[in-house]
Amino acid sequence: PTITMSSAMSASSDLSKSVRDKYMRLPQGDKVQVTYIWINSTGEGLHCKTRTLDSEPKGIEDVPEWNFYGYSVYWPDGSNKDMYLMPVCLFRDPFTLDPNKLVLCEVLRHNRKPTGTNFRSSCRQVMEQAGHSHPWFGMEQEYSLLAIDKHPFGWPKNGYPGPQGPHWCGVGTDKVYGRDIAESHYKACLYAGVKITGANAEAVPSQWEFQVGPCEGIAMGDHLWMARFLLHRVCEDFGVVATLDPKPIVGNWHGAGCHTNFSTEAMRNQGGLQHIEEAIEKLSKRHSYHIRMYDPKGGADNSRRLTGSHETSSIHEFSAGIDNRNASIRIPQHVGKGGCGYFEDRRPAANCDPYAVTEAITRTCVLNETEPVPVGEVP
Repeated sequence: PTITMSSAMSASSDLSKSVRDKYMRLPQGDKVQVTYIWINSTGEGLHCKTRTLDSEPKGIEDVPEWNFYGYSVYWPDGSNKDMYLMPVCLFRDPFTLDPNKLVLCEVLRHNRKPTGTNFRSSCRQVMEQAGHSHPWFGMEQEYSLLAIDKHPFGWPKNGYPGPQGPHWCGVGTDKVYGRDIAESHYKACLYAGVKITGANAEAVPSQWEFQVGPCEGIAMGDHLWMARFLLHRVCEDFGVVATLDPKPIVGNWHGAGCHTNFSTEAMRNQGGLQHIEEAIEKLSKRHSYHIRMYDPKGGADNSRRLTGSHETSSIHEFSAGIDNRNASIRIPQHVGKGGCGYFEDRRPAANCDPYAVTEAITRTCVLNETEPVPVGEVP
């Protein structure tokens, strides 16, 4: 019998992977493929293109600058101008394998100034100023799987799956959907060199989470962005879509966040709880600034998620507590008991820019800034 592709899957996923493997096994001589990856002007979308180098780059300094035509990927001011791709972080390529590489890039305008959505540039400067405190971050990236028609993957076409509860960290065909993707993504991250530390099924069926960190300073954003690229690329092979929308399914369902764990060296050492409480006090006075920095739309996306229910705090008020999942800031129970460690900022949306989030936390908690910070000009 003829096997027809499910209408829920993309056409490209139906192409023969065994035929592809035949070509992937061909030797490539001394040449190396390097795929350049960058964030577009929406602050959410990723792009990539590949070039050949004559030898394997041993470090980021061996990867040359490149460019692209700005207008073709939503950069209005790039209408007749090239934009520069500046290599910043090198990873192994789990799709075409060694010696091939993936390289994360910053985008600069034609005048070599950072674009309005290049948050890495200002984040790096802030992390350099705060280097003495050794800021560590861990980010918990939630995402939802959708069929190609944007219907939640695995959900019945008419109606809903069973209520939330058994799906979280669930096992079984009727409990979790899309484990192949989560497991393939995990392996791809490990091969690439991304600092992934865990993964689990979430409360909403077809929603998953992976964790990256701890990473110090600018590395947090670099590793989370690469993990996101790998997720979207793995999903291509399976023919489904991964969305980072903070509230992909309206109604009585959990949203999707990117809870951010933070500590300084002082917080991690004995007596650190006092430093954690001092940081939370600083955060309490800058709630609106942080909300603005925690999703690409200045808080509009998060307003759909931070309702005060479904294990969230209200977007309108700041709160903190030990082991309280309905608070803006949660101090884990073991940190409260042990007297040192880290705190969790539960406000960042799933589609946040990790550079913007880690920069904001560091500005407030380490650099002791109190005034609102002007958000970068609109690109």
